[in-house]
Amino acid sequence: MTKNTENSKDALQEEYIRSSCTSLKFSNTNKIDELHTFIDEYKRVLELFIDYLWELGENSTIPRLLPKEITSSVGTWMTARAVQACAKQSSGIVRGTRTKQKRRLAQIKKFNEQKMFKKARKLQKIHDETKNTKPKINEVCPELDSRFVKLDLENETSFDGWITLTCLGNNFKITLPFKKTKHFTKMLKKGKIKQGVRISKTSVTFNFALLITTPKTQGITVGLDKGVKNVYSLSDKQESTDDIHGWNLDKIIKKMSRQTKGSRAFDKSQKHRKNYIHWCLNQIDFSNIKTLNSEKIINMRKGKRTSKYLSRWTYTIIDNKLKDLALEHGVHVKELSPVYTSQRCSKCGWTCKTNRKGKKFVCKCGFAADADYNASLNISFDLPEISKAEQLMHLNRKGFYWNALGKEPIVLSVQAA
Repeated sequence: MTKNTENSKDALQEEYIRSSCTSLKFSNTNKIDELHTFIDEYKRVLELFIDYLWELGENSTIPRLLPKEITSSVGTWMTARAVQACAKQSSGIVRGTRTKQKRRLAQIKKFNEQKMFKKARKLQKIHDETKNTKPKINEVCPELDSRFVKLDLENETSFDGWITLTCLGNNFKITLPFKKTKHFTKMLKKGKIKQGVRISKTSVTFNFALLITTPKTQGITVGLDKGVKNVYSLSDKQESTDDIHGWNLDKIIKKMSRQTKGSRAFDKSQKHRKNYIHWCLNQIDFSNIKTLNSEKIINMRKGKRTSKYLSRWTYTIIDNKLKDLALEHGVHVKELSPVYTSQRCSKCGWTCKTNRKGKKFVCKCGFAADADYNASLNISFDLPEISKAEQLMHLNRKGFYWNALGKEPIVLSVQAA
């Protein structure tokens, strides 16, 4: 294979972006003061652009790049490049805020075209009752591309790297040292670091371009059950464990339920929860897994009153991390409905509400197992989906046999307990 052919093959391989955050605590006071001055001015200009774009109205098209006559009219000591970067970031913030409403309008149009007028009216009501409010910027992290950033990872100092910021304005040339974290080193080995950064008053976030791993063609299909007591339980008997300090998700959530939402302690616990979940999922051995069947949980708490304990549990962090790991290991993630998976016997198919009691699962056929492990086995099977109409029949109260595809009968069969 020629070199040109190899390059064209690499170009066809898709990339995905991952980020890694490092601290700026090693910088001297003068440089930090200059950085804070720049970020404060950047925030002021950003808010001016947001005000301007918001006044254009919901039906107007928000440009990704603001015209020169707008960016040049702002009174600031920042360079034209920095103002342009600020305008681009403000455009992204405003467009992101209005995206949900635009998606609703597109879906309403689709429902009307399909003559699903009842759904269209219902969604139109939600659209009309929802009021978009102008984004409020508490903290801003300037997004600076390669025009502003020079990165040095090869130096003879005690630091692992230096980042130099130029073209900011006010004759600022800010050079900041940093030390690599374990995650930074891992990302650097796996991919290529990009010149652009996102910087705050205390940290800098680097972006890495990683090649998507070729999807596996060999391996097993594994089911994953998400839980409050355990972050995950897999049908191949892998499950989350306590960390070296004795923490698990149950303990962290109980701690959070005792804290005031919005307090400094609560914010610290949120980071603890995220770090623990990420650590747990990093322990999964994907070497023999080709497909990962996961629960598709949406709007779990919508319209329901839940305890503080349950409201502190989050499935989105688990989902996002699983998708990242799947890309990294070439594993296909398949999301399935979790309805009745915790009440079905993975051995005989008998599905009844009384089968599960907390962490214990006991079926009338004599099969007994950990409830989360039993649920993960059910998720790994190719079970026929239970429709909304069948759910409203509450068949699980008396019990029914829910059989996997390829077994007779495929349809749901009701039988008294």
